[in-house]
Amino acid sequence: MVNPTKSNPWKDFLFLLLLVFVCSIVTQVPAVIVGLFISGDIESVLKSGDLMSGNPAMTYLLLASSSIGTFLLPAYFFQRMRRETTIFPMEHRTNWLFYVLAIAFMLSFSPLMTAIGAWNEGMKLPQSLQTIESWMRTQEDSMAALTESVVMVNSWPMLFTNILVMAIIPGIAEELFFRGALQRIFEDLLKNKYAAIWVVAVIFSAIHVQFYGFFPRLLLGVFFGYMLVWTQNIWVPVLAHIVNNAIVTVVAFQYTREGKSYSDLMEAENYPFIAYIGSLILSVGIAYLYYRYTEKKRNYGKELG
Repeated sequence: MVNPTKSNPWKDFLFLLLLVFVCSIVTQVPAVIVGLFISGDIESVLKSGDLMSGNPAMTYLLLASSSIGTFLLPAYFFQRMRRETTIFPMEHRTNWLFYVLAIAFMLSFSPLMTAIGAWNEGMKLPQSLQTIESWMRTQEDSMAALTESVVMVNSWPMLFTNILVMAIIPGIAEELFFRGALQRIFEDLLKNKYAAIWVVAVIFSAIHVQFYGFFPRLLLGVFFGYMLVWTQNIWVPVLAHIVNNAIVTVVAFQYTREGKSYSDLMEAENYPFIAYIGSLILSVGIAYLYYRYTEKKRNYGKELG
């Protein structure tokens, strides 16, 4: 077996893509077959070509199998291949302040993220690119319709199911894949861990195929990447990702119980200008404290070593 520490990053990248292809087929084909039998009306589902429409069980099954097959299993098997290299660092796992500061930063940046999202939503391409913009809008509307059918629920069992399928599973799977395996590959390829953070964040946002939410998701990817680099603990971005997604599902649940629509949920909340200034100052302050604290912990660890 080739020494994994001397492997070629391009070969690692291609191997990871191969794992995505194989694991996706292995997990999602059985999920589709099971889902067809669960639906009880295989003929109509096959005719419509829409496996999820009006079938919550099928929707959840496909979403969960997609996260597991596309991200979780490839990341796991990639780590097995690179046994001598730590793909998923887990230093200071019991240091609760790492997690608290990560969540505090996400919450403090929320008003600014809302403003960036509103700007992104109103993005217009030049007239010469109208065909591309129409395709982007179609993709966005399709993903919005799927998201609406899943998150707008009013029962507690469905809320807990959403937290599991929309927050916990993708939070773990996507962080192990993007911040774990993929970010490590690009660190080796670019020889710069901060450049790797931004490249992987772009890929992370683009792969969701939601162009009118591209920049907020890009920033989330950047935040998660820095959290990993600073703390050297993969569970910090995992928790931040889970909390971010879980907040959306809980808010959607509350909106549904109040009789509000998905459109109401998607409307950008308008904050006073001073709130955006406060959000920026607080976010920068927390980020600085976070960086200094992680530096202190790393230096302390080196002294002990």
